[in-house]
Amino acid sequence: MELLPTIWFIAIAVLWTGYLFLEGFDLGVGMLMKIFARNNPERRVLLNTVGPVWDGNEVWLLTAGGATFAAFPLWYASLFSALYLPLLVVLVALIFRAVAFEYRGKVDTDRWRARWDWAIALGSFFAAFGVGAALALTTTGLPLNANGDREGGPFAWFSGYAVLGGVAVVGFSLVHALAFLALKTDGEVRHRARAWFVRLLPVLILPIAAWALSIQFLDGKPWTWALVVLAVAAAATAWLLARAGAEGKAFLALGAFLVLGTASIFGAVFPVVLPSTLDTAFDLTISNASSSDYTLGLMTVVAAFGLPLVIAYQAWTYWVFRRRVSTDSIPEAHSFLPAIAAKAFTTKA
Repeated sequence: MELLPTIWFIAIAVLWTGYLFLEGFDLGVGMLMKIFARNNPERRVLLNTVGPVWDGNEVWLLTAGGATFAAFPLWYASLFSALYLPLLVVLVALIFRAVAFEYRGKVDTDRWRARWDWAIALGSFFAAFGVGAALALTTTGLPLNANGDREGGPFAWFSGYAVLGGVAVVGFSLVHALAFLALKTDGEVRHRARAWFVRLLPVLILPIAAWALSIQFLDGKPWTWALVVLAVAAAATAWLLARAGAEGKAFLALGAFLVLGTASIFGAVFPVVLPSTLDTAFDLTISNASSSDYTLGLMTVVAAFGLPLVIAYQAWTYWVFRRRVSTDSIPEAHSFLPAIAAKAFTTKA
């Protein structure tokens, strides 16, 4: 097996896992804005838990896409062209979500905030669902011909696996957000988040467990099956720790569940990077989809210096903003727009 393509396959799997771990909880927090928080102070608590880190978390998505483009250009070309529509939805959803984070607090009216709360919630949902669908199809296959081009119309990608992957990432993001809120907040929000986590964990991780198991039944190896067993044990541990009130350990245990689960999925499909549902002879692998050894070697040198710096900076950010947030620490709301503009937003349509 070729060394450098294998290294970069592992690196891309790690980047996607890092994205799901970090962006997972802040996408989940966004979705919980409308189904968990009961009033504006609680919604502001939720926003403040992810406010310093959400944009940094999205860097992992850009890095995963960029690494795929550079290391496996055929994988990138086939995947992104076949999934043009769902990935466009993800992009629009992330834009709406980012704008909502910035604009929500500019005017102190209920109607203004409600609109941006919906933008955050729906943007987070569609982003999570689209990314999950894309990753599921990466591991289960697309209708690709011998040239790596999609056969069929613009919705040829739509399948049960796409729905399963989307629901899986949405479900995991929600439960991951509840674990994060139990760790990062205090007071009523903290206790309710922990209660919801204990109640919903066994249900919300079922789709991602089903995704992992379906991949194992298709392409599983003994060691990837072992990872699935360890992932189930990690999820059970997270549930027990949350019941005992050990919120930090529960959050880490749930993270271990994600790492073990994604490792089992990527490990099972290796060395295929994008299967073809038309003919296995059309599968893209680390051998026929990768860049030259010179390109991969140069990328490896750059990543060896750059990646530790990025990880260190992001770890420092989380350390600086490590304290819990509660409604008592939220200042009074106020408008940044002139009074006449603020009044316009309170006028009934």
